[in-house]
Amino acid sequence: MSQMTKLNSAGDIEHWLVNNIAFILGVNPEEIDIKQPLDSYGLDSQQAMILASKAEKFLGFKLSMMYLWYYPTIQQLAQRLAQELENSSSEILQI
Repeated sequence: MSQMTKLNSAGDIEHWLVNNIAFILGVNPEEIDIKQPLDSYGLDSQQAMILASKAEKFLGFKLSMMYLWYYPTIQQLAQRLAQELENSSSEILQI
């Protein structure tokens, strides 16, 4: 397992998402439930784009906005993004 994957496990990504969503919304991170749909927090499209841009920098790859549709909770999204990181690390190792 690569260092990048270890540093960006689903738990790490969940923690990052919770803290960044809380910051964007101006709420305490404890108020964010990882099992609630993201749209239940009232993120508008501009805030979602800011979050996606920050996530791209954090993760190191382009984040499709479709992920927010197919993986509507922080928990589901974090698991999928961790899989993406693992897959991209595997591809790099095979080269």
